[in-house]
Amino acid sequence: MRSQMGSADTAATAPTPPADRRWWALVAVAAGQLMIAADATIMNIALPTVQQELGLTGPQRQWVITIFALGYGGLLLLGGRLSDLIGRKRCLLIGLSGFAIASILGGMAVDPAMILTSRALQGVFGALFTPSVLALIGTTFTTPDERGKAFGIYGTVMGSSSGVGLVLGGLLTDYAGWRWSLLVSVPIAAAAAFGVAATVRTTPRHHDGTRVDVTGAILATAGLMALVFGLSQAESDGWTAGSTLTGLAAGLILLALFAWSQNRTAHALLPLRVVLHRRRGGAYLAVLCMAVGNFAGFFFLTFYLQSVLEYSPLKAGLAFLPYTVAIVLGVRLARRFVIGAPVRLLLSPGLVATAGGLALLGLLGPDSGYATHLLPIVVLLGLGNAWVLVPANSTATLDAGPDAGVAGATVMTSMQIGSSLGVALLGSIAGSAATGFLQTHPGTADLTARATVHGYNLAGVAAAGLLCLAAIAVFLIIGPKKHTPRKERDRNQ
Repeated sequence: MRSQMGSADTAATAPTPPADRRWWALVAVAAGQLMIAADATIMNIALPTVQQELGLTGPQRQWVITIFALGYGGLLLLGGRLSDLIGRKRCLLIGLSGFAIASILGGMAVDPAMILTSRALQGVFGALFTPSVLALIGTTFTTPDERGKAFGIYGTVMGSSSGVGLVLGGLLTDYAGWRWSLLVSVPIAAAAAFGVAATVRTTPRHHDGTRVDVTGAILATAGLMALVFGLSQAESDGWTAGSTLTGLAAGLILLALFAWSQNRTAHALLPLRVVLHRRRGGAYLAVLCMAVGNFAGFFFLTFYLQSVLEYSPLKAGLAFLPYTVAIVLGVRLARRFVIGAPVRLLLSPGLVATAGGLALLGLLGPDSGYATHLLPIVVLLGLGNAWVLVPANSTATLDAGPDAGVAGATVMTSMQIGSSLGVALLGSIAGSAATGFLQTHPGTADLTARATVHGYNLAGVAAAGLLCLAAIAVFLIIGPKKHTPRKERDRNQ
């Protein structure tokens, strides 16, 4: 079966650009990828201001984050298939152009519908762009030394994107207005598109009978959106309300149909053998659960810093910088062990570190200090991110053969899906807890702030418990590292 993240064998026969153009092409696509990856967090800091100006409800506020993650993560595999069919250069240019248009729409938003539509479109066009970046790097830089440098640059871009998004979001919201958190993407996309047009060669389209699994893409994306809708409705309507239960039931049914369809098509978007492999399945579960806690933690801390502690957007963005530092240090530490150590001895501690940060979230008060309470949370979340993603990316593509593309892409898909589910689920838990606190503690001083923090406390503890269970599950699913004969390993995969 062909790789769904871009065809390596066809690209190998395509003309290779001169060395200087190849590196300029990398600069162009890296700039575009940094823009898209940073957009996953840039709105976090701007969100309190956006909510006030556009009148977003609690569930709508969550959808600003989750709808981007759903569009991006839910369609990454489809974007990889389209990269094969219509060519990487076309996908790169269409992705950048569409992302810029969506950003303009968001920057001009006057109501919740416009901002949510723009965020959804940003995710869709981002999903078209990213797979072609990975395919371009993998097929353009062929020597070990060049590949190491190229993927090192890509890894640096992805690792720094969260911090860049948070700081840039705070800076722009404070000094230019929240709309520039979206509009800033337009000149970056234009420059990246110019660079792609000038340096990336057009690769031939594939006409080998390969088809796009449109049905699978629709079922997966619709199922995830229904599931997130059900979770978000729990905050406003309650967990037993018809809208909540209907959304959850519809999501589970659609996702079950997606799994059923993948087992019955020759051009599956996500072959079940990829996720049913114990080592890969455990890695995907670890990434998904890490993202559930990590992104929800960001979401809560953003509103805690600005709404409870009354930090400015810029100060709130700078407060997250230790997260990026922790990731860099965590990556360096993880790389020392990823080759020889059993993968479960990295994934499970990474989940436990994330759980520790979320457990500390349960200890926050309305006037907690940054150095004593918030800094440890941010550092633990960063370390957990690094200790999960480094071994997960390595494990996903190890001995994957023709499934290497889709196996690697599923790591990022798992992270985006986990972020959307985490914000929806834990946001609803926090909102329900805060509402209950308001009803049972009338007349309390600083009632709103205390109710908000109480919601974050309960959601943090719940998330910590979930991640501890996930750490145990991942440890057991992957099992001990043992030698497997080549023939048996190939048969199992």
